[in-house]
Amino acid sequence: MRKNGVEDVNVTFADQQKINKFARNTNRMTELKNEIEVKKKSLQNLQDASDDLMMLDDDALLIPYQIGDVFVSHTQEETQEMLEAAKETLEQEVKGLEERVSAIQQVLGDLKVQLYAKFGNNINLEADES
Repeated sequence: MRKNGVEDVNVTFADQQKINKFARNTNRMTELKNEIEVKKKSLQNLQDASDDLMMLDDDALLIPYQIGDVFVSHTQEETQEMLEAAKETLEQEVKGLEERVSAIQQVLGDLKVQLYAKFGNNINLEADES
């Protein structure tokens, strides 16, 4: 009898595939969450630029807007429209990424149930908070 309650469990090829799938999905979810953070920061920057643009008094002033590596001057109204379009695009991208994270979380939840049912305390599927 073991003292610490750990028992030997055979790991089949199918079990190993599930463990590998869990690891791949965990890594992918982390990457997606990082990407979401970057896009949300860009979204906030666009919002700040839009707010600053609204405070300008001179409607005739041309505003430089960066497209790739080049700055193109536009009217305040055109720049505001371009900022709004960029914000909408980023919001859609964030929404799509969040949906993918949600789908991965569902897969991870199912895999956790299956793996903990077989291995119990012999396997740790919780993320390290470091």
